[in-house]
Amino acid sequence: MEAIVLIGIQGSGKSTFYSQRFASTHARISLDELKTRRREQEVLEAYLRLGRPFVIDNTNVRAADRARYIAAAKAAGFRVTGYFLDASLRDALRRNKLRAGKEAIPVPGVVGTLKRLERPSFQEGFDELYSVSRDDDDQFVVTPFAEGAAARGRN
Repeated sequence: MEAIVLIGIQGSGKSTFYSQRFASTHARISLDELKTRRREQEVLEAYLRLGRPFVIDNTNVRAADRARYIAAAKAAGFRVTGYFLDASLRDALRRNKLRAGKEAIPVPGVVGTLKRLERPSFQEGFDELYSVSRDDDDQFVVTPFAEGAAARGRN
């Protein structure tokens, strides 16, 4: 039983990463789709009860945001893995521009989310933690998370 927590600002590629890596094996829990925290909590509780593997596909930029998922998953006997999608502001804004309608987040919203970003830590309770970047071909590159490593350039 595995719970995955995606971490990253809007436009960092969380939903695309989920689609490419986990859509066939893990259910997706997204506040964007469920619309309310109440519905999100109900779905989370159902998956925990059923032992169904899932991915939390929200920004989860603060440790406090992640804590509620980690604690609930651990209490239910799940292994918890975090993926930190470490995108520069420039790249995130470029990808955000490609979104249509309500999916496009205003620039101040993305910048505000970046300002609130707290890099994840094993101390939060993750069993595994990875950093996800993009290569020159815009493909995902997953590497073990290095605690205390400086964030990549944010320009």
